[in-house]
Amino acid sequence: MTSFNKVILIGNLTRDPEMRYTPSGTAVTTLALAMNHRYKQGDEQREDVCYVDVVVFGRQAETCSQYLNRGSGVIVDGRLSQRRWEAEDGSKRSKHEVVAQNVRFMPRKGDMAGGGGGYDNPPPPSAPPAQQQAAGAAPGGGGNLGPPDFTDDDIPF
Repeated sequence: MTSFNKVILIGNLTRDPEMRYTPSGTAVTTLALAMNHRYKQGDEQREDVCYVDVVVFGRQAETCSQYLNRGSGVIVDGRLSQRRWEAEDGSKRSKHEVVAQNVRFMPRKGDMAGGGGGYDNPPPPSAPPAQQQAAGAAPGGGGNLGPPDFTDDDIPF
């Protein structure tokens, strides 16, 4: 039987990212993510919160540590993993966490009000130049260009 392990989460960080390095020098950042689920039970609005730990490796871990903080919204694309260890008292412990393959930064609430449409949140420097330009960033790693300028003649339909 074939297996499939894919997780996509959208939520907010419950604390600032924690970054450390492996003995080989690889950056590892841990994110604590909260996702809210709102529903109606009778006439009453209810809300459940699900908390998930996310682990990010490499250059993306450094970028997350640098630009994210408590309350930041993110979209995490990754896989579910179970980590097992033995506690100091000899008991066996385990926990599920998401190993991120891609972390997207969500625009902050104030960014949308300024008309920037999320352009204040450029892709990480490791993104291909075509993706950086599509997100509104200058090819040389420049900053905030704002929405792209185009006319009706530029639209293909």
